[in-house]
Amino acid sequence: MTKADIVEKVYENLGGFSKKESAEIVEMVFETIKETLERGEKIKISGFGNFVVRQKKERTGRNPQTGEEIKIAPRRVLTFKPSQVLKNSINA
Repeated sequence: MTKADIVEKVYENLGGFSKKESAEIVEMVFETIKETLERGEKIKISGFGNFVVRQKKERTGRNPQTGEEIKIAPRRVLTFKPSQVLKNSINA
């Protein structure tokens, strides 16, 4: 599913908005999520799951072709943990 598909679903289900307004609503939601995660805050969506930004430490890795050791820089990673409700609906 693409962003355009989500806009189409919002347009179909809300009825009172134009496609342009539906696109703006979807864009605002994604922008809010993005800004919140950039600040390092957790996002909890009831019945869906949690988005969390975690800090990974520097570590030593290995180049699989040469076997040479390399340093992997510290970085922030985004993780998603689905809620039990979402897990159950997928497996139903």
